[in-house]
Amino acid sequence: MPVPIDQSPAAVLPLPVDKPRRSWLPRVANREVELPDHDHDHEGEWRVQLIASGLCAVFGIAGWLAARGGFPAPALVAFGLAYLAGAWFTAQEVWEKLHHREVDIHFLMLAVAGGAAAIGAWNEGAVLLFLFSFSGALEHYAMERTQNEIRSLFNAAPKTATVLDEAGTETVVSVAELRTGQRLRIKPSDQFPVDAEVVKGETAADESTLTGEAKPVDKAVGDSVLAGTLNLWGVVETVVSRPAQESALQKIIQLIQNAQRNKAPAQRFTDRFGTHYTYGVLALTTVMFFVWWLPLHHRPFVSVPGDVSAFYHAMTLLVVASPCALVLSIPSAILAAIAWGARRGILFRGGAAVEQLAEVKIVAMDKTGTLTSGDLRVEKVESFPPGHEEEVVRLACALDRHSNHPLARAIVRYARQRGIEPIEVTDFAQTSGAGITARCNGRELRLGRRAWAQDTSHADCLAVTPPQDIGVSEVWLSAGDFCGRLLLRDDLRPEARELIDQLRRRGLRTVVLTGDNQGAADFLRTELGLDDVRAGLKPEQKLEIIQSFNKNGSRAAMIGDGVNDAPSLAAAHVGVAMGARGSDAALEQAAVVLMNDRLENFLAAYELSRRARTIIRQNLALSLGVIVVLVTLALFQKIPLTLGVVGHEGSTLVVVLNSLRLLFGPTPASPGK
Repeated sequence: MPVPIDQSPAAVLPLPVDKPRRSWLPRVANREVELPDHDHDHEGEWRVQLIASGLCAVFGIAGWLAARGGFPAPALVAFGLAYLAGAWFTAQEVWEKLHHREVDIHFLMLAVAGGAAAIGAWNEGAVLLFLFSFSGALEHYAMERTQNEIRSLFNAAPKTATVLDEAGTETVVSVAELRTGQRLRIKPSDQFPVDAEVVKGETAADESTLTGEAKPVDKAVGDSVLAGTLNLWGVVETVVSRPAQESALQKIIQLIQNAQRNKAPAQRFTDRFGTHYTYGVLALTTVMFFVWWLPLHHRPFVSVPGDVSAFYHAMTLLVVASPCALVLSIPSAILAAIAWGARRGILFRGGAAVEQLAEVKIVAMDKTGTLTSGDLRVEKVESFPPGHEEEVVRLACALDRHSNHPLARAIVRYARQRGIEPIEVTDFAQTSGAGITARCNGRELRLGRRAWAQDTSHADCLAVTPPQDIGVSEVWLSAGDFCGRLLLRDDLRPEARELIDQLRRRGLRTVVLTGDNQGAADFLRTELGLDDVRAGLKPEQKLEIIQSFNKNGSRAAMIGDGVNDAPSLAAAHVGVAMGARGSDAALEQAAVVLMNDRLENFLAAYELSRRARTIIRQNLALSLGVIVVLVTLALFQKIPLTLGVVGHEGSTLVVVLNSLRLLFGPTPASPGK
């Protein structure tokens, strides 16, 4: 997906480039939640790691029994095998890091295990490696479950398509070779290979792979179909709307790929904190080794009955102070939340969106396609004078086919369903929030709102034509010697009132920003019980309102789906785009995308964000609390290495499993259910 370019003066200034500073110290790498590759090379690796961990435990117990039985040689062999099994995968990761002059917690754990072996504490080193490898296997299992929730989306894209030539001959080609305008034939149970428009036949599509909505969607001539969705029963012919790399499915895949790597603000803080903290722990461990050895007169390396060595205490301190659970506490929860949302048609563009959505206090919404069903239909076409109704539709279609606005899509679909072909126009220009101008055969055409058409020779006709009933949208056309209007209806969503009530019960203020007239706005306020409705707004006015919320310290989420909404989505604390059919501009600016065009999924996203924030706080409190308690005990020499390892790895495991509650948690109740 193309990334919007910042045209501000600051954006074009050359940025200073930080030159890497050479240091004799290896760089401390933060422990990351690993993302399995999409080629599945490492799928199921956690099983092998679990087996290795089990072998470590078996050989470790065997070595302990042999040592207690007075068989030192077999005990040494068994402990060696335990070390080999427990350290196998950890050593590979450490070796890879060392090639890049990096060390992380894996290196520290191997160093402690090696130190335990050096002073003869083989059994405690084996316990450390068993628990570390066991927790690592469970972490990989947890992340693979998270990735499996997402991976099905990557497998949804079809690889080939059936192209029809002018003679109707079928040719199977690669999806990557498809070009805009090519005609395709899609048979029952086949996937739609690219975003396209139906030009022949009828069917229904299963769009659950994109939207999470299992209900079939009827498709007829003029309707759009999305790549990766399933053709259920009819044979249809479609025309490619855009290449495969620009399809809605590819947008979703790219959103998810980027989301997994965009860190939340809290995670960026723990990453910065973790690096300095690790150096601090290494320094403290070194200092305490000398304190225990010299002032406190412990033996430096070899423990004897009644006198535990300073090196043993130092290794215990190093283990319990390592920030494993701390650095995993946030990314594990963020990835689980992203995966849960993706399988239900809620796409977060990164960890920041997961965190920030829970902070909003105001929910600002566009009307069309948000509070309304978005299923606009042309109810009536009028011309002044009468007799030009078909020409009104033809010219309106000619101007609107270049627009992605819901009203424009409905008019184009209406024309194509009736076989009315648009004509070519020139000097096309669009004024956001007002209308379109163009020229055809020397005459100026204007299409848009009533106020947009009033600046023409047909102002008298508009003045004597009353507006339509509330709930009906009108689009006016001025075409030289005649004018006309198209009346479209878009009903309120039946669940809208219940949703507004639920948002209010959660302490959220609801505001609708619409370009409709004040009468329609008052109807919305009364019908839905909204806190505030602003009417007759242009895109720049919507933007000013969102910016005023920000200045007042009221964090607002903005929900929209069109090009007109893109500036407001970008300015909001969290921008939310409605649906895969939303405009590219809206999708680029939104931090959250609701794929199934259902407003109630905003409530699910909000609840998910709140749950994620709660679990992140729990993880941070647990990980920091365990570190404080264990480090205090280690400094006062009140905890053995084995118990320190159990506490350290146990807290790491609890943090990951706590995050998994997001993945397997309950689905928030939807309005009307």
